[in-house]
Amino acid sequence: MRVGILGSGLMGAKLGTIFARAGHEVVFSYTRSERKLKRLAREAGGKARAGTPREAAQDADAVLLAVHWLRFDDVLKQAGDLSGKVVVTCSMPMNEDNTELVVAHTSSGAEELAKRIPKARVVAAFGTVPSEVFFDVYEARRKAKRPSLLYCGDDRRGKEVAAGLIRDAGFDPV
Repeated sequence: MRVGILGSGLMGAKLGTIFARAGHEVVFSYTRSERKLKRLAREAGGKARAGTPREAAQDADAVLLAVHWLRFDDVLKQAGDLSGKVVVTCSMPMNEDNTELVVAHTSSGAEELAKRIPKARVVAAFGTVPSEVFFDVYEARRKAKRPSLLYCGDDRRGKEVAAGLIRDAGFDPV
């Protein structure tokens, strides 16, 4: 599967690396440093490479949106048309200093994202897990007892794709 990574900070870098090591074609994008993107791709190995957000999204079967909530508009503009794409978001709808939710109680970040990209298949996943545990979970993925990971969405195909990525990362999708 081709996976575009929009946001190559802690979450995007680690999940993108795991997806590449699990055999997916990965394009890392959206960071302040092109050198960082190239390093991430090199360290991830496999079929990983660096690119622009548009390149990451263009031919992707799935896109991981891993940027701060306040950067959504910018990265979505750079990514271009996401119609029909599975967009997995691990981003939490937090204010600039991460002290409070900007969407809460009556909606969710994924629901608000789906309003911005209504023709995409939006699924929320990975946002409830700290990035520090991803590599350990991936390394232990063949053990009989795997940790569960919650995900949600309202598109069956989108959830199937997200569930596959969740399994590839070493979790059992719930």
